[in-house]
Amino acid sequence: MKRLLFIGDVVGKAGCDFLTAKLGLIKKQYDIDVTVVNGENSAQGNGITRYSMDMIISAGADIITTGNHAFRRREALDIYEEDYIVRPANYPEDGCIGRGVCTLDMGAYSVTIVNLMGTAFMDPLDNPFTKIDSILENTDQKNIFVDFHAEATSEKKAMGYHLAGRVAGVFGTHTHVQTADEAILEGGTAYITDVGMTGPEYSCLGVEIQPAVERFRFHMPVRFKEASGDCFLCGVIAEFDEKSGKSHKIERIIVR
Repeated sequence: MKRLLFIGDVVGKAGCDFLTAKLGLIKKQYDIDVTVVNGENSAQGNGITRYSMDMIISAGADIITTGNHAFRRREALDIYEEDYIVRPANYPEDGCIGRGVCTLDMGAYSVTIVNLMGTAFMDPLDNPFTKIDSILENTDQKNIFVDFHAEATSEKKAMGYHLAGRVAGVFGTHTHVQTADEAILEGGTAYITDVGMTGPEYSCLGVEIQPAVERFRFHMPVRFKEASGDCFLCGVIAEFDEKSGKSHKIERIIVR
């Protein structure tokens, strides 16, 4: 059995610093074999830059996934030349930089990470269900884990059931609030609707509370700023059989 740690959206420098402080200890405590981190909000002011990417890798991540803010920082688009960072696979193939699938060679086995983005209340990308079907039809990899970056819980649930028994895990990201519905679906697929976030806990999804409140109260433009204060780290650990590509256990973690 092997263990994969998936950590939810890292927010800003505070999130990167907290990840750096805690990740090594977590990996040792839980005997982690592979670590995946969603880093699409890791730069100060949103998006991801080479600086925040390097912080996440230096902290101990093997692969970085992203989402709808993947290309927010135009000055950092060259980061997608690196093999260990992926963007949603259902961005258009022609003319779009980067890749949506990454296979990590672990010697005796390999782990494949697929990054997808939902389309309900999100950008109108290619159909993620059609895209993942195409990816699975053209691979012989067994240990496949999907980061499904989506807004609607219904779309995430649907994707989980769509992939039940076909991949080792489906982990929802984007909404930054960890859900309590972790399960092993039929056929050995680890699932959770949202992994949560890593960053300032006393916040509105990582930003200062008052501007967020004012945005909802008055429907006027506001300037969001990264929150300060104590951080937490949210993630899941999936225990899987590397020979069959089936998961047998999923555990939520919150580290404060």
